[in-house]
Amino acid sequence: MDKLFLVSFLGLLIAACGVAGNMLDDNFNILGEAEDLGIAEDDVELFEIPSWTSERGGKVLVNVDSFGAVGDGVSDDTQAFRKAWETACSTPKSVFLVPPGRSYLVNATKFKGPCADKLVVQIDGTIVAPDEPKNWDPDLARLWLDFSKLHGVAFQGNGVIDGSGSKWWASSCKKNKSNPCRGAPTALTIDSSSSIKVKGLTIQNSQQMNFVISKSESVRVYEVRVSSPGDSPNTDGIHITGSTNVVLQDCKIGTGDDCISIVNASSAIKMKRIYCGPGHGVSIGSLGKDNSMGIVTKVVLDTAFLRETSNGVRIKTWQGGSGYVRGVRFENVRMEDVANPIIIDQFYCDSPTTCQNQTSAVQISQIMYRNISGTTKSEEAMKFACSDTVPCSNIVLNNVNLEKKDGTVETYCNSAQGFGYGVVHPSADCLSSHDKGSILIDQNENAELAEPTRDHIVHTEL
Repeated sequence: MDKLFLVSFLGLLIAACGVAGNMLDDNFNILGEAEDLGIAEDDVELFEIPSWTSERGGKVLVNVDSFGAVGDGVSDDTQAFRKAWETACSTPKSVFLVPPGRSYLVNATKFKGPCADKLVVQIDGTIVAPDEPKNWDPDLARLWLDFSKLHGVAFQGNGVIDGSGSKWWASSCKKNKSNPCRGAPTALTIDSSSSIKVKGLTIQNSQQMNFVISKSESVRVYEVRVSSPGDSPNTDGIHITGSTNVVLQDCKIGTGDDCISIVNASSAIKMKRIYCGPGHGVSIGSLGKDNSMGIVTKVVLDTAFLRETSNGVRIKTWQGGSGYVRGVRFENVRMEDVANPIIIDQFYCDSPTTCQNQTSAVQISQIMYRNISGTTKSEEAMKFACSDTVPCSNIVLNNVNLEKKDGTVETYCNSAQGFGYGVVHPSADCLSSHDKGSILIDQNENAELAEPTRDHIVHTEL
């Protein structure tokens, strides 16, 4: 829908409703900002990688087998991988090769850069983690395969990174409340790096999070598959933290937590053609835990299919936090039997104890939902549970159509302000300047409005 049409449409709509002209300007400005969230998908300067088998590729092949790796899935190949990495990292135009048809048992390892130019990490075989938590290196308690301080490196191949996570899941406090709550390793981490490409890999059965992109910029992830059981605890598919200019494209993710999670100090994130299920949906947050600051800006999800997930597109924050989520667009999303298709939860509380009510909150504004359709398992197809003291503002709904197979659907709002145009089903009339929590109105006008019931506000992990 082009901007000229939006101007004309909104002008007629608002004139018909008798709304002041400055509100028209505000609404159009919001739409313009939502339209201008373009994030380039191909601006990372990466080299085309010739096949490592090509004699004319000009590549130096560094095969882990040449450094003593056995590849039987039982022998410890950690030292062979570390030695091969030292050689590949220090050699220009090298290919760190994990060959196909074999399984390599590797313990927790940090693969550090910076490295020589144009390094390729070619994973065609399987890398498998030790399956016994008791034997894990305590100095690397949260890491398995950690790559850091790299620039212009390509990770690619048809191989598998397998975290052997079943014993870790069984010892989780989310599986058994008598277990202590503790962190577990992330299968693959890209940390403090830039101009990185990851293509074609499968990451599965992670001990905890599957793939983390941390403190990095200009990262492109294509055709990555993440697979963990739907009941595996805290196994986020792709987790982005402290990173900018990240594109995830053509990825298929099924896991026991968020398919994609985006947290503090992340901006310019684009997700395109994403399949999610099972899992907890595509989430911004959680943010603001332990009264911390959280800032996430410029996020776009364009074209996604979510099937039988516990949430669809979600923003989740803890009470007591500060900062903001601003400039987000979810569009062209199809839902199938999703429990909470559209949800903002500012009362998030993933804790074994009750969370205390607090007045400060992460501010949420300029959020657009466009061309979102499908089926919901819950009556509340849309839920905007926002802070009473820091209301959500400038929420825009355009062409949203959510149905329940065996009943009616509704929208719940608490302290949420915005507007809709085009088809919006269920109706989002509660998103208006007449909301109790709106900062645009005189509170005295609403003295007769009932206090919003807290029964609808989400207080637990979904």
